[in-house]
Amino acid sequence: MDSQKNTWIVSLGDTAGRDANVVGGKAAALTRMISAGVHVPAGFCLTVFAYQHVLSRSDLPNVIHMELGRKPLDKMRWEEIWDAALRIRSAFLRTPLPPELVQPIYEALSRLNSGHPLAVRSSAPGEDSAQRSFAGLHESIVNVQGKESVIRAVQAVWASLWSDAALLYRKELLLDPRHSLMAVIVQEMFPAEHSGVAFGRDPRNQAVDREIVEAVPGPCSNLVDGLLEPDRWILKRSSGEVVEWKAGARNGEQHDSALLSEQDLQVLHTRLGQVEELFGWPPDMEWATQGGTFSVLQARPITSGQSVLQSDDRGWYLTLRPKLPQLRQLAEKVSNTLIPELEHLGHQWATQNIEKLDDGRLADCMEERFSSLNAWREIYKKDFIPLAHGVRYLGAYYNDALQPRDPYEFMLLLRGQNFLASRRNAALEHLAQQVQSIPLLKRILKESAMSVSDKSSEHWVVLKQQIMDIQGGPEFLKNFEKFLSTFMDTAYNGERLLNRPDSLFNLLCQVGTLAIQKPPQNEHNQETNVMALQQRLIGAVGKPRQEEAGEVIAIGQLTWRLRDDDNILLGRLESQFLRALHLGADRLRAAGRLTGRNPSEKTATLIGQLLRDSQHPPIHVDEDKPKALHQKSDTNEKPRQLIGQPASPGLAEGPACVVNGIEDFRNFQQGDILVCESIQPTMTHLVLLASAVVEQRGGMLIHGAIIARELGIPCVNGIAHATRLIGNGDQLMVDGHLGIVTVGATDFELEDHVFS
Repeated sequence: MDSQKNTWIVSLGDTAGRDANVVGGKAAALTRMISAGVHVPAGFCLTVFAYQHVLSRSDLPNVIHMELGRKPLDKMRWEEIWDAALRIRSAFLRTPLPPELVQPIYEALSRLNSGHPLAVRSSAPGEDSAQRSFAGLHESIVNVQGKESVIRAVQAVWASLWSDAALLYRKELLLDPRHSLMAVIVQEMFPAEHSGVAFGRDPRNQAVDREIVEAVPGPCSNLVDGLLEPDRWILKRSSGEVVEWKAGARNGEQHDSALLSEQDLQVLHTRLGQVEELFGWPPDMEWATQGGTFSVLQARPITSGQSVLQSDDRGWYLTLRPKLPQLRQLAEKVSNTLIPELEHLGHQWATQNIEKLDDGRLADCMEERFSSLNAWREIYKKDFIPLAHGVRYLGAYYNDALQPRDPYEFMLLLRGQNFLASRRNAALEHLAQQVQSIPLLKRILKESAMSVSDKSSEHWVVLKQQIMDIQGGPEFLKNFEKFLSTFMDTAYNGERLLNRPDSLFNLLCQVGTLAIQKPPQNEHNQETNVMALQQRLIGAVGKPRQEEAGEVIAIGQLTWRLRDDDNILLGRLESQFLRALHLGADRLRAAGRLTGRNPSEKTATLIGQLLRDSQHPPIHVDEDKPKALHQKSDTNEKPRQLIGQPASPGLAEGPACVVNGIEDFRNFQQGDILVCESIQPTMTHLVLLASAVVEQRGGMLIHGAIIARELGIPCVNGIAHATRLIGNGDQLMVDGHLGIVTVGATDFELEDHVFS
């Protein structure tokens, strides 16, 4: 047993710690620096053999294989990768370490300074090497105190071998479920006076005679997490001479005194040269100082030029994981500034009487709206999408504290949020109940919904007059038009829902029955359950972190609500841009200068040119209505089972209704199984009638999964080509527990048919 223990834990600085295949690249580098006389904080390393031992004594290999084998990784969306990583992380956190490993860890901890908090860092073989320097893909947890907390931190670091970031770079990392390993460093921390990073060459141009030093007060996390702006020096690499110093802002103000002295800078210059001579590459080095002693926290090769981490959209994805301070700033900016501005602009455009503008001014209006819409799309990408990470942050925070059996238990904390879509659906149910109480109105709407002859504005004018002549019709019409202007001034698949009131008639004739049958929700119990979970989380993290836990919950709930609302509000801007575009196209068509139909964003510039230039020759816009995202395959072969992600639990059976556009809204019947590419916030009212949801896009936190769980119906998503493989009317069995969709009659139905 003792010999076995010796392979699990190695003290930093021991000869055995030089083998990067055993202790990982980071720990091996620290050991070599200690041997060369560089000051490194004391610590030890759990080797890859410890990781292997835990896997051999648990079901974790099967969990990893199941999660990564559910669907080819290169076919997964980022949301699906995050979900798989969360489930793997949860499995690691819930898997107890065997006693024969826990005891030597406790013994190693007893040899460290018990008064210092600890840093628990990843050290995968190949990590921080010159060939594969992927900073930030694996976990580092700082300020860890207490033996049990160290164990949990070690489990989280092991799990980060399979983090969403690591899975994105699985090819570059040579990530293989059968062979990939992780070592873990446990290292003393000390109250740093100053800390920062130093680069042995300028990362922007390694050929020039420069090295860079950055410093902040306190721990290095203040710099790495972007909490403080650093002081920054450029030094001559050849001599250490200071070429330039730029002061960082502290307490919101610039300052005149440098954090580091000339002597401090010379120490760092010497250390950079020493590390480069030791490893043969210019280092990217984290350092900290206390009482005049400079310690190196880690050193890795500089990633030069365009890093592989930034060479495609994956680099952008890695920026979508802000930590709590950044989430706090984003939440304040989005909720207090951006959302009110977006709401105000949408209302302003909706109330502007553009119909009275002459052609030139209408062209200006249309182009201004298009420009503003695109600017808001950039804001959405820059601010709204990163803020949506607040829900994921809450999930990881909750699971780390409580290790629940269900890794999505944290989503119970998000119940009862006041979504715009929820208010729209409630208003729709109220309208539907009016329809149920007026049989003649219901018949007229049903006949109109079934008709495919004319959905023009003239048809709507005629229909409105019919409704006005019915007893109770004027009140319904008043409420319906208010509903349209309040909730349906948005775009779906390039069309304005406001221009298609007929898309709602079928729903109105059915949702009313559903609303009457539906039992009332016990909002008090729901609120009580949320509060109980909040107290459970706060109790788990402890009193010192009570305020932090409350903030994490509040930001998670805010981002959960806004991730739906911002889509609807942005859809309103698109709708109002389309209003101007279609108005211009209608004028040109009436003048015989435009043929074709449905101008889109791609034709906006051309429409503007025609409106301004009366001498421009007529044009034909060769655009049809938006095409279905995936047309049904002509082949008669149908797969028996489709495997996806279990996004909402439950079992349901029924006919499929494939929805690719607004026209399909009219075909949807109560009890149908909704099959689509993805449910947008602008179409969630359809789910009120659905018995289940099947989506091509995957993820536990996408809109379809959200509303399915709210309504308590099964949802399976992440099924590639679902709208092509499933046809309208196909009988489906949706298993939201296992993530399986069975196409065709169930086995027992087939048996009944055979023996009947």
